[in-house]
Amino acid sequence: MPKKTVGDVDVKGKRVLVRVDFNVPLDKDNAVSDDTRIREALPTIRYLSGQKARVILISHLGRPKGKVDDRYKMDPVALRLQDLLGRPVRKVDDCIGDAVQAAIGEMRDGDVILLENVRFYAEEEKNDEGFARQLAGLADVFVNDAFGAAHRAHASTEGVADFLPAVAGFLMEKELAVLERILAAPERPFVAILGGAKVSDKIGVIANLLDKVDSLIIGGGMANTFLKARGLDVGKSLLEVDKVDQAKGLIADARAREVKIFLPVDVVAALAAAPDAEPKVVPVNQIPPEWMALDIGPASVEFFTGALKGAKTVFWNGPMGVFEMAPFAGGTENVARALAGMEATTVVGGGDSVAAVKKVGVADKITHISTGGGASLEFLEGKKLPGIEVLQEK
Repeated sequence: MPKKTVGDVDVKGKRVLVRVDFNVPLDKDNAVSDDTRIREALPTIRYLSGQKARVILISHLGRPKGKVDDRYKMDPVALRLQDLLGRPVRKVDDCIGDAVQAAIGEMRDGDVILLENVRFYAEEEKNDEGFARQLAGLADVFVNDAFGAAHRAHASTEGVADFLPAVAGFLMEKELAVLERILAAPERPFVAILGGAKVSDKIGVIANLLDKVDSLIIGGGMANTFLKARGLDVGKSLLEVDKVDQAKGLIADARAREVKIFLPVDVVAALAAAPDAEPKVVPVNQIPPEWMALDIGPASVEFFTGALKGAKTVFWNGPMGVFEMAPFAGGTENVARALAGMEATTVVGGGDSVAAVKKVGVADKITHISTGGGASLEFLEGKKLPGIEVLQEK
């Protein structure tokens, strides 16, 4: 069932607590270096403000581990939000308590305030009922627009919905619509590209996608476990030995379902994962014993690009190598370029994959860039996401 959204409820003059995902990167000067997540929340914020709601925004930033940490204060986020909105945004130095109640009491219809980092309280991640009740006491309606945190059962994503009517924001609605469509009724052929370091992070996703996709492309460190499952020696490459048998099982399941699995045919290898490493390209069956595979090679890029030809739906999550280091970024960047040139529905999720499409300047050529890497993976795994389950159905 589709979820109710802010457009389905009367918010005029009401205090609306909006859980946003403003967990954005900050540069060395403590300014926001990538404001994508803030921009994605603007339609919901502008709508609520235009409907004369009193908009109370709450988010986490970083991992302050349940205590106040000046590095993760929301002040730079408030400044950037104010610039983007083109109107004042008051930043409050707490997220519960008398000062917050006083600031909300002074709000007028249409005003926007941003509360302090909700993870400064350990009770947030514990989904403490008393803390959730205090958050709920700030408002009349709860809106969850933080898809990136929807897989977390925290006080500000799930617990607060026990005490307030809860609906989706427009970003949450958009994310769900795109992901539900590619899972339930993708235009075919449907190809999934999975990368990243560990198979263990994505075994459930692969197992669920084998019933949905026509082909599966696997790169990154997790490909080593599948190469090992096929009997190849991967040298000193990252390898999850305890997952090799599961990889064999997934390969067998794919064969039984007539789903093609594409693995690298060559890699960019080096003696160490270092920015000044001397890389060399080798076939996957010739990785030297002391070397490690750190990116897919040019033949693999060509192989994967060929596997994408004719696809009508593509989902990509996870880099093809150690993307943050220049010698090993090429594979990920070339996959990003390949997606950008396709006439297909292309969906990209996960920090490194999203960074890649931005770095090579093709973000505007991707159909949908998800704001939730972990959330999108759990959704595609078929899991129920706590922050979505609690929202009212239409």
